[in-house]
Amino acid sequence: MSVSDEQVGGDHYRRHAIKPWDIIQAYGLDYWEGNILKYLLRAKGDKTDRKTDLLKAAHYLQKKLEMMG
Repeated sequence: MSVSDEQVGGDHYRRHAIKPWDIIQAYGLDYWEGNILKYLLRAKGDKTDRKTDLLKAAHYLQKKLEMMG
Protein backbone atom coordinates (compact mmCIF):
# COMPACT_ATOMS: atom_id res chain seq x y z
CA MET A 1 0.00 0.00 0.00
CA SER A 2 1.29 3.45 -0.97
CA VAL A 3 0.89 6.68 0.97
CA SER A 4 -1.11 7.89 -2.03
CA ASP A 5 -3.72 5.22 -1.33
CA GLU A 6 -4.77 6.78 1.96
CA GLN A 7 -5.91 10.16 3.22
CA VAL A 8 -5.76 11.52 6.73
CA GLY A 9 -8.72 13.59 7.87
CA GLY A 10 -11.48 12.97 5.37
CA ASP A 11 -12.04 11.72 1.87
CA HIS A 12 -12.41 14.95 -0.13
CA TYR A 13 -9.29 14.18 -2.23
CA ARG A 14 -9.92 10.45 -2.58
CA ARG A 15 -13.02 11.13 -4.67
CA HIS A 16 -10.92 12.42 -7.56
CA ALA A 17 -8.68 10.65 -10.05
CA ILE A 18 -5.73 13.00 -9.53
CA LYS A 19 -4.67 14.27 -6.12
CA PRO A 20 -3.36 17.82 -5.76
CA TRP A 21 0.04 16.63 -4.52
CA ASP A 22 0.55 14.65 -7.74
CA ILE A 23 -0.04 17.80 -9.83
CA ILE A 24 2.14 19.87 -7.48
CA GLN A 25 4.99 17.38 -7.87
CA ALA A 26 4.57 16.99 -11.65
CA TYR A 27 4.73 20.75 -12.23
CA GLY A 28 7.37 21.51 -9.58
CA LEU A 29 5.15 24.00 -7.77
CA ASP A 30 6.41 25.64 -4.60
CA TYR A 31 4.57 25.75 -1.26
CA TRP A 32 2.51 28.83 -2.12
CA GLU A 33 1.59 27.69 -5.63
CA GLY A 34 0.75 24.23 -4.32
CA ASN A 35 -1.67 25.64 -1.77
CA ILE A 36 -3.29 27.87 -4.40
CA LEU A 37 -3.85 24.79 -6.54
CA LYS A 38 -5.11 22.73 -3.60
CA TYR A 39 -7.73 25.29 -2.65
CA LEU A 40 -8.82 25.85 -6.26
CA LEU A 41 -9.33 22.13 -6.72
CA ARG A 42 -11.09 21.85 -3.39
CA ALA A 43 -13.38 24.78 -4.27
CA LYS A 44 -15.91 22.34 -5.69
CA GLY A 45 -17.38 22.23 -2.21
CA ASP A 46 -15.87 18.88 -1.23
CA LYS A 47 -14.74 19.98 2.23
CA THR A 48 -15.82 23.56 2.93
CA ASP A 49 -17.98 25.98 1.01
CA ARG A 50 -16.76 27.11 -2.40
CA LYS A 51 -16.34 30.78 -1.46
CA THR A 52 -14.13 29.97 1.55
CA ASP A 53 -11.79 27.83 -0.56
CA LEU A 54 -11.59 30.51 -3.26
CA LEU A 55 -10.79 33.12 -0.62
CA LYS A 56 -8.04 30.86 0.74
CA ALA A 57 -6.59 30.42 -2.77
CA ALA A 58 -6.67 34.20 -3.26
CA HIS A 59 -4.94 34.74 0.09
CA TYR A 60 -2.08 32.42 -0.86
CA LEU A 61 -1.83 34.12 -4.27
CA GLN A 62 -1.62 37.54 -2.61
CA LYS A 63 1.21 36.28 -0.38
CA LYS A 64 3.07 34.76 -3.35
CA LEU A 65 2.79 38.02 -5.32
CA GLU A 66 3.88 40.04 -2.29
CA MET A 67 6.97 37.87 -1.90
CA MET A 68 7.84 38.39 -5.58
CA GLY A 69 7.99 42.13 -5.04
